[in-house]
Amino acid sequence: MTAQDIQVTEFRRLHETGCFVMPNPWDVGSARALAQLGFPAIATTSAGFAWTLGRTDNAATLEDVLGHLRDVADGVDLPVNADFEGGYAIDPDGVAAHVGRAVATGIAGLSIEDSTQEPDAPLFDFDLAVARVAAARSAIDESGTGVLLTARSEGFVVGVEDIDETVRRLRAYAEVGADCLYAPRIGREHVATVVAAVAPKPVNLLINAPFMTVAEAAEAGVRRISVGGTLARTAWGGWLAAAREIVDAGTFTHFDGLPNVDGLLGDT
Repeated sequence: MTAQDIQVTEFRRLHETGCFVMPNPWDVGSARALAQLGFPAIATTSAGFAWTLGRTDNAATLEDVLGHLRDVADGVDLPVNADFEGGYAIDPDGVAAHVGRAVATGIAGLSIEDSTQEPDAPLFDFDLAVARVAAARSAIDESGTGVLLTARSEGFVVGVEDIDETVRRLRAYAEVGADCLYAPRIGREHVATVVAAVAPKPVNLLINAPFMTVAEAAEAGVRRISVGGTLARTAWGGWLAAAREIVDAGTFTHFDGLPNVDGLLGDT
């Protein structure tokens, strides 16, 4: 078995029972730190990675992202799920071609979302959205990698907060081969609805604010938790506070109690 085969097998096993947390690093260093802390899998974050390039979320290029996926997958010995945004294409054939390239980077999972980045029509037309997920499924199957496919419906991210439409989309994505379903930014009140709607397939829950604990998510039937760009924002918050103190007050009190990063990363 290849290293990717091993990680894909483990990633699929994690989705079979229980509930696990899959945090989102933004570079190889943060990925290795999370691995050292004992998380069983990690996921990239489009926002966190884009910020390392001095760009806004969704502004990294396909080539940027493919290189990032390869670096992170090579840098840790655990499953890596790829935030592959919308597949960096609109038409299903383009999505399939790009997914085929992504799964060759060594990742264990990959997500495709249905947001358009267009304010006037923020979600892809239903039929096109379903066809895009089906194209991603076909590309993974043709690759023979077994990479786990997550389909994301972004309504609650883009202002279309319609749980019925979200459920309709997630069910359709499941029917065309998505292994895991994900509706980022849904609230606590919608979690059980989504879990029941796509059962027995697993659901990923985004926790980007302290609205639910791991134990509560597990009780609601959630199989996987991710945090999106929130760990990256936490890191940015810490160093921005320190930098602002320096420029505004000329003091350095934020330099107290800092971690030994070399000690955390250990021998890599």
